[in-house]
Amino acid sequence: MRWLGRGSSGNVEDRRGMGGPLAIGGGLGAVVLVIISMLMGGNPLQYLNTAPEPTENAKTPEKDEQAKFVSVVLKDTEEVWGKIFSEQLGKTYQEPKLVIFSRGVQSGCGNASSSTGPFYCPLDGKVYIDLSFYDDLKSRFDAPGDFAMAYVIAHEVGHHVQNLMGLSDKVRQQQEGASEKNANKYSVKLELQADFLAGVWAHYDQKYNNVLEPGDIEEALTAANAIGDDRLQKQAQGEITPDAFTHGTSEQRMYWFKKGYDTGDITQGYELVSPN
Repeated sequence: MRWLGRGSSGNVEDRRGMGGPLAIGGGLGAVVLVIISMLMGGNPLQYLNTAPEPTENAKTPEKDEQAKFVSVVLKDTEEVWGKIFSEQLGKTYQEPKLVIFSRGVQSGCGNASSSTGPFYCPLDGKVYIDLSFYDDLKSRFDAPGDFAMAYVIAHEVGHHVQNLMGLSDKVRQQQEGASEKNANKYSVKLELQADFLAGVWAHYDQKYNNVLEPGDIEEALTAANAIGDDRLQKQAQGEITPDAFTHGTSEQRMYWFKKGYDTGDITQGYELVSPN
């Protein structure tokens, strides 16, 4: 991705080295984060009694460069979604804050540790990310490349877009009183739509800023493939349990990102979660 020397966002909060919760043992904040996790398709168990890995080198030159990259990507999302909201939806886009943290962080949805991974909190309208996830993409998920990280950021911003459009609230209402199996199905739809919206962003970022380099889209698709429910379940437990899916299969995640990128048409994702 062509990002060096380009403008960065003013909506980044760098909390690296500021410390954070070493363990999440309960309380209202933890309960809220568990609920948000379930809505956004995450694993709520990761928020309970979780001790994050120490990150003594949170501000190395390498991490500082990654922080600059994240800020440039966020700036690009602001530009793209600002235009889409204005020109296609007739609305004003409310830019989210992005919080870079190390070890742990206090969000509007409760405490979270580095092991949480990147997440969006609709209660404060902020995206949270520990830059150690950059390393996880390369080593744990075998999905290297700067655009793999850009896809992750764009996916979380996609949840912000869903929140602004009332889609998250709609899914939450559908999940109320539903069985766990059906609630998971709604979570999958929300996650796949966020993948689609990440693809829409990539489409317009290329159109407006000519940012893509050869192999970038493949990097995003590799990342989407690596974090599919079926692949993660197979790695973790040796078998696949479709009823427990919360994010979608590798094939689904790649399909919806690619559809968003190929079409650039936000309405093409409405079949997952409609705003009406």
